Amino acid sequence: MADDVVAPKQFASEVPSKNLPPMAYGDIPEPKSLRHVLGPSIILAALAVSSGEYVLWPYITAEVGLVMLWAAVVGVTIQFFLNMEIERWTLATGETAIAGFVRLWKPWGVVMALSAFITIVWPGWATSGATTLGFVFGLSPSAATWVAVIALVAIAVTLTVSPVVYNTVEKIEMVKVVAVLVFLVVALTTAISAHAWAGLGTAVTGIGTGLGPTPGDLDPAVVLGAIAFAGAGALANLAQSNWIRDKGFGMGALIPRIVSPVTGEDVAKAATGTMVGQDEGNLRRFRGWWRVANIEQLVSFWALTVLSIVVLSLLAYSTVFGRDVPGAGDLNFIRGMGEALKGTVGPWFGTLFWVIGGAGLLLTALANVDYVSRIIADVLKTVYLTDSTRWTESRLYFVFVWSMVGIGSLILMAGFSQPLALLVVSSALSGVVMFVYSALLIRLNRRALPHAIRLRGLRLGVMIFAVLFYGYFSARLLIEYGGKLFS
Repeated sequence: MADDVVAPKQFASEVPSKNLPPMAYGDIPEPKSLRHVLGPSIILAALAVSSGEYVLWPYITAEVGLVMLWAAVVGVTIQFFLNMEIERWTLATGETAIAGFVRLWKPWGVVMALSAFITIVWPGWATSGATTLGFVFGLSPSAATWVAVIALVAIAVTLTVSPVVYNTVEKIEMVKVVAVLVFLVVALTTAISAHAWAGLGTAVTGIGTGLGPTPGDLDPAVVLGAIAFAGAGALANLAQSNWIRDKGFGMGALIPRIVSPVTGEDVAKAATGTMVGQDEGNLRRFRGWWRVANIEQLVSFWALTVLSIVVLSLLAYSTVFGRDVPGAGDLNFIRGMGEALKGTVGPWFGTLFWVIGGAGLLLTALANVDYVSRIIADVLKTVYLTDSTRWTESRLYFVFVWSMVGIGSLILMAGFSQPLALLVVSSALSGVVMFVYSALLIRLNRRALPHAIRLRGLRLGVMIFAVLFYGYFSARLLIEYGGKLFS
């Protein structure tokens, strides 16, 4: 037998199967063209263009210039490779990466589900979006709170009545990405100074800045968080498995999609996978899927995210660098930056900056509710409710959609802002989880995939670097935040 073909009998002993049913072999569909697979990485890019790209990187640039921009590009590039290893497992099996982790150790499903819930349940994106829009319409803080509550309820209703939930999320986030692209084009043509373009070279000469002492007067936690989580970050990357599965990538086409309990046709089948066959025809089709998935991720996620970080940083450098703008990477800074843009470019541009940012943060809240509910529903159905005909993945999904919206609304109506200590713990937890699942992906895609399609070569080297990268910054974040919490 050729080295790149693994017989089912040989492979069965390599895949841990005591936690989930063992996989049969099956035929992978023919790969689709790029035009027909665009979408999952656009959702991830829409998640990326939120608080980090919209708030933290412009703030860092306003304080120290463009010298730290290299770190954002490195962070997004690492996430490209990380996301593709998440997709590799789903393309080959139809399972999510978290289901693969469960095959290694059953509690990993609960750990990932709880981590997703804890890091997103506080309604920060909805609150931030409503507050930012309040800068445009002159809303009081209490009025902005009610706008956030209404937005959360609207998110739950929108997801509930969608016949196929993924299709709705993709269309909505596509609108956000298009709007952001229009804004970036406008910024490039009207607001970026020649001085900013000249300063872009410091992003190259400044490589390594931030790995040691924090530059300027920046809070080390802000800098380290921005470096470690450039891109989507946290558990959002793992949701790529869920989105490409519902889009029909590879063996994911064999798994039922999440549908509305009101308008969709539900299926009770558990989302355990089928391994792509190891004959030459299936391997050829898998390589076709792998190629188009890489292109989709490169164009939709990497390019869009890097473009948004670079342009927004150039915008901040052109307008507010060296000026006394209030805030520390928070919404006061966004208010101040909007006012500065009104003065340097025109009133219309400052307003556009707030509208794009506020609406974008609200749409980020929708994607956050979607991906956390997907992750939890997948874990519960795949691991604990496999044989239940009542609790389908779709029904579990909507239970958690409404639970997250309900809890978030109660937090807002009770008058609580996001408690600093809890947000600090959540941020540190996100970094630790990324460190953990980077290591798990190496083990999963080396140990549990047949030789012909497993992780190896340059990509293995990058993944090892990712473990070291997230491990280093997670340790620094925990040390920094731990000192603040207990001082």
